Amino acid sequence: MTSIEWTNETWNPMRGCQKVSAGCKNCYAETFANRFRGVKGNAYEMGFVPREVPGMLLKPLKFKKPSLVFVNSMSDLFHESFTDDYIHKVFTVMREANWHIYQILTKRPIRMKQLFDSKLKEFSSLDNIWMGVTVENCKAYKERVSILRNTNVKTRFLSIEPLLEDLGTINLTKVDWVILGGESGVRCRPMEESWVQSILKQCEEQNVPMHFKQWGGVRKKKAGRVLNGRTYDNFPEFKFKSKPTKSELKQIKINLEKQFFGEPITMSKFGPLASAENSVISFDFGTVISSNHEHVAIS
Repeated sequence: MTSIEWTNETWNPMRGCQKVSAGCKNCYAETFANRFRGVKGNAYEMGFVPREVPGMLLKPLKFKKPSLVFVNSMSDLFHESFTDDYIHKVFTVMREANWHIYQILTKRPIRMKQLFDSKLKEFSSLDNIWMGVTVENCKAYKERVSILRNTNVKTRFLSIEPLLEDLGTINLTKVDWVILGGESGVRCRPMEESWVQSILKQCEEQNVPMHFKQWGGVRKKKAGRVLNGRTYDNFPEFKFKSKPTKSELKQIKINLEKQFFGEPITMSKFGPLASAENSVISFDFGTVISSNHEHVAIS
């Protein structure tokens, strides 16, 4: 489970990233990962160094019920460090575990589109894969949204978080969903209400559902997520498929293990860092919840 309002689960078959734009300045994931740098046996012993984590590939098979799954909350699926082959494996899991809906955010849309035009083309028609880009300012809007719009996928969305400036007029053609929120933490950059109202109005005018995540700020819980006297928890229309039976699930697992690894896998095959992921079962942009339910604030 996760406390991120717009999803149910997080799945990190990769870890680590590098800053590419203004929205990355106060990266929550980097802050969290670096707190555990050098801690032997921890999933983030290596800090925020980008790396593939094959021991996490089949994690969606373990979720108890059909869920919205945020893919790579601690990384970027299209980071240049990750091989085309490994990215293909991640999408293969999404296709086979199709009772979940996968939400993928990237700040690297050029590689995203290139792969969907080539090695990921077979996944373009899947309605359980939602592809999104982060839009924190006008520069990101101009650079990323048109590429997303022209990427051959079924569902597209924008994460306008952290919103750092007034975006002005935005074109939401071929955009199915908008997430909107301010930055949180002690170094947060403030978000103006007029910017929020402008985006809300344009979403309503263009019939695009909007999810308002948070006002942000140093004390984000106190600031809350109420806008115009209500919360906005809108999503694009979707319907979960039924989860397979235990025997069907077992066969899916066996087939994927053979395809990826040539044999059934165990956690020990990948070392302690694979199983260590389970020591952190939920986190959002400001809070980490460990398996013993202790809360660790991220600044």
